[in-house]
Amino acid sequence: MTLDHVNTPTAYREIAVTVAVVLLTTAFVTVVALLAAAGAGKLARMDNASYPTAITRAATTFAAVITLASVVAGTLVALLT
Repeated sequence: MTLDHVNTPTAYREIAVTVAVVLLTTAFVTVVALLAAAGAGKLARMDNASYPTAITRAATTFAAVITLASVVAGTLVALLT
């Protein structure tokens, strides 16, 4: 009887996959937040808002998307653990 499965680094592989998923999800949420902010800023400029007002609306949209993503992630962690 051999114990080859004892020497496989599956625990390290699982940690690496978890880290990769977290990093990719964070990057995806950041890109979506930036796109939403750019859209909000463009819509504000099309509505004849000044540049400072458009930037403020874009920043507010970016913060709202990041906040929403963190609330959803927190809820999912609470439900799944």
